[in-house]
Order: sequence, then C-alpha cells, then structure tokens
Amino acid sequence: MKLNAIAEIQISYSAKVAKQFRIKVNSSEDAYTSFLSSWNQNLIELQEEFKVMLLNNSNEVLGIHNLSKGTITGTIVDVKLVFAIALKACASAIILAHNHPSGNLKASQADISLTRKIKQCSDFLDIKLLDHLIVTKDGYTSMADKNLM
Repeated sequence: MKLNAIAEIQISYSAKVAKQFRIKVNSSEDAYTSFLSSWNQNLIELQEEFKVMLLNNSNEVLGIHNLSKGTITGTIVDVKLVFAIALKACASAIILAHNHPSGNLKASQADISLTRKIKQCSDFLDIKLLDHLIVTKDGYTSMADKNLM
C-alpha cells in the first residue's frame, strides 16, 4: 500500500420518483402530511426522531432522510450531516421535523436554538430552511408559522 494514497470522493444522487409524481409542498400542513406518512406510527409516541425533507427549487420533495433516532426525551442532531445530505441531493431547500413523544407541541429553547443555528448555516450555503416542524400523531407546530426561526 502506498503511503501517499488518497481516497477518491464520489458524489451522486439518483431520484427514485419521476418529476411528474413528486409531491409539492406549499404549506406547513403539506410538509406535516408528508413527514407523518414517513414516520413509524408505532414509534412516534415512544422515541424521538429527527428528519430532513429535501426539496428542489420548485418545492417538490426529492426525499426525506431519517437523520437520527434517540430516546424518549431527545435525539442528537449533527448539523454537518444535515448539510452533507442536502448538498449531496443538490437540494435548494430543506424542511426539518422531529417528534415529541410526550405529545407536547411547544418548541423548547433547545429546539429554537438548533433551528436558528441551522438557519445560519443554510443562509451561508444558499439552501433555504423553510420550516422546522414538531410532529405528533395528532398535530404539529410549525416554527416558521410561529416566527420562531
């Protein structure tokens, strides 16, 4: 093995849904419906998860990535991974979501701080952060709708 060998980095993305079948997100309710359909309903009240929805410039869903799964009270979010995924998919915008197993739809101070940190990064990378939803089986809170971003 060469001592100066360098790993080759390869970037690719393959859309699995044809453009005419992509879901378009026009509101926080549209985003909630799409996120909820991707959630395991047997775990939504048991374990906190964090997901990232990737959108193109027309706000069509490219995909939803399950970023992390945690405990009853929290999950860890690596901001670098949020943007590694968005950049790999060439996403123009992202929407974040996490569930509160307790059913409480109120954003915590940690939720707000994380959202603002991700917003700063998104502004720098020119990837729009459209919203951050707190999701339960019975409803959602949109941080964008509540001006918490």
